[in-house]
Amino acid sequence: MTLIDSAVLFGTFFLLLALGLPIVFAIGIASLVSIATSFALHDAALIVSQRMLSGLDSFTLLAIAFFILAGALMNRGGIAIRLIDLARLIVGRLPGSLAHCNVVANMLFGAISGSAVASCAAVGSVMTPLQRSEGYDPGYAAAVNIASSPAGLLIPPSSTFIVYSLVSGGTSIAALFLAGYLPGLMMGLGLMLVAGIIAKRRGYSADVAERQPILPTLLHALPSVLLMVIVIGGIVAGVFTATEASAIAVIYTLILTMAIYRTITFRALPAIVLEAAMTTAIVLPLISVSGAMSWAMSLESIPQQISAALLSLSDNPLVILLLINLILLAIGMFMDITPALLIFTPIFLPIVTQFGMDPVHFGVLMAFNLCIGICTPPVGSALFVGSSIAGVSIGRVGVPLLPMFVVLFAMLMAITYLPQISLFLPNLLLGD
Repeated sequence: MTLIDSAVLFGTFFLLLALGLPIVFAIGIASLVSIATSFALHDAALIVSQRMLSGLDSFTLLAIAFFILAGALMNRGGIAIRLIDLARLIVGRLPGSLAHCNVVANMLFGAISGSAVASCAAVGSVMTPLQRSEGYDPGYAAAVNIASSPAGLLIPPSSTFIVYSLVSGGTSIAALFLAGYLPGLMMGLGLMLVAGIIAKRRGYSADVAERQPILPTLLHALPSVLLMVIVIGGIVAGVFTATEASAIAVIYTLILTMAIYRTITFRALPAIVLEAAMTTAIVLPLISVSGAMSWAMSLESIPQQISAALLSLSDNPLVILLLINLILLAIGMFMDITPALLIFTPIFLPIVTQFGMDPVHFGVLMAFNLCIGICTPPVGSALFVGSSIAGVSIGRVGVPLLPMFVVLFAMLMAITYLPQISLFLPNLLLGD
C-alpha cells in the first residue's frame, strides 16, 4: 500500500468539506470512494452500509442519547442561574470575581449539561450583563466565557468520553470519567489564574454588589450538583453502568425540574424531547459513518502508513506525542470534537500504545486538546456563540483569548507528559 490510499480517502473527505457538504456525508462518501478502489462499486456500497449499521450496534450509545436529553432538560430548567449563584458564593470575594464566577459556573453547568455550546450560551447570557455593569471590557468578558465553556466536557458525566470509549475499542468509561476530573479542574484553575492577573492589572474589584445568602444558595444549587455525585458515584461503585446512569440522570432531572424547581411543565416536554432528539440525530449518524471510515482505513492500512511516517521523523516518544498534539490542535481548528475523535482515534491510538501509553491517558489528552479547538477560529462553535451572546466581534475577542490559549497549551503539555495527572484517580479508585 502507498500514501495514495490515504490521499484518496482524506483528499475526498476534505474536498467535500471545502465544497460545503455536511461532515456526515463527507465521511460516508469518502469512505465509499476509498473502498471502491479495492472493490466493485456495488460491493463497496454494501460494505459501507454494513459498517454503518454495525457502528450503531452498541448498547452504550443509549448513554449518549439519554445524557443529551438530561442536558436539554437542565438547559430549559433554570439550572444555570442556580449554579451561577453558587459560583458567586464560592469566588465572590476574589479580585475580578465575576470572571472567576464565569469560569466556575461553566465548569459546573458544562459538566451537568454535557455541552460546551449550551454552557457558553446559558452562562454567558447571565454573566455578560453583570460584567458590563461592573465595567468589564466586553471582549475580555466574552473571552473568559468562551475559553472556560469546554471545561465541563472533561468533568463527567461526559458524552465525549463515551464516544472515545466506543471508538477506542472499549476503554473503561468509569476510568475515563475519573481521569477527566483533574484535567478539567486544571483547565478551570488555569483560566482563573489568567483572569486574576488581568483583574489586578485592570483594577476589577470583587463582587461586593450582591452578597449571596449562603444557606439558600446552597440549598437551591445542591440538587443540581448532586446529579454528578449520583451518576459518577454509582458508576464507580459498580451500582449501575454508564448507560443505566444516563437513564437515571434523565429521571432525576425530570424530578428536579418538574417537581422541585417547577421550571418545566408537561406541555414543555415534547419540545424539549424534540430538541434532544435533533441533537442526537446529529451525533449518531457521525458515529455510524465513522464505522465505515474506520473499516476503509484498516483496509488500506492507513494507520500503519501514518505511524510509519511519524516514526520516520523521530523514534522519540516525547517528540511523537508533541507532533500528535500539534496535528490535533490543527484538526480542532477545522473540525468539531466528535467527528475528530471518531476519525483520528483509530489512527493515533495504535501509535501511542506502541510506546506503552495508557488508552485512558490518551483519551484525556485527545479530549483536552480538541476542547481547545472549540474556542479557536475558523469554525470554533463556542467562539461564535460566545461572541454573539456578548455582542462583540471575533476580532475583539481574539486578543484577550491569546494568554488563555498559552495557559491551556502549557496544561496540555503537562497532561501529555505527566500521565499521573490523568491516571491518579482511576488508579486510586478502580485499581491498577
